[in-house]
Amino acid sequence: MLNEFINSFKSIILASIDENDFPFNSYAPFIKYNNRYYVYLSDMAKHARNLKSNPKVSIFFIEDENNCENIFARKRVIFQANSTIIKRGSDKFESILDKFENLDKKTVKMTRKMNDFNLFELEVNYGEAVFGFGRAYNIGGKNFDELIQRENQKAHTSK
Repeated sequence: MLNEFINSFKSIILASIDENDFPFNSYAPFIKYNNRYYVYLSDMAKHARNLKSNPKVSIFFIEDENNCENIFARKRVIFQANSTIIKRGSDKFESILDKFENLDKKTVKMTRKMNDFNLFELEVNYGEAVFGFGRAYNIGGKNFDELIQRENQKAHTSK
């Protein structure tokens, strides 16, 4: 259920910390590879500058409100992560950008030559998921791909 949900997305919502220590939300196309998330960002983008100053980032996936069963219980996954920049020209950089070309070959080929673009690796520290009322989980496991029922959670019942 968790991987199927995440695999349905081509972009993620990022919450980074800005220069005033406030959260800043934006989005970026992403690649998931070897249990890490990757985003390719221009230095002109505020979230890229934020990640360079503070590596902490929240990754957010949320069900489209037009397709949800209940607006109060949209399916969502939140990960807390740390970011690092992958060195331009390294084997890892080239390999991950090759994968990004599957999303939009023309754009990636063009931006690949632009030195103001950086590849950020996002390594998850912990997470949580909500898949409806009374269906909230912590995310665990070696690869952060296992739903763990929260203790003391009562199933939702309607009268």
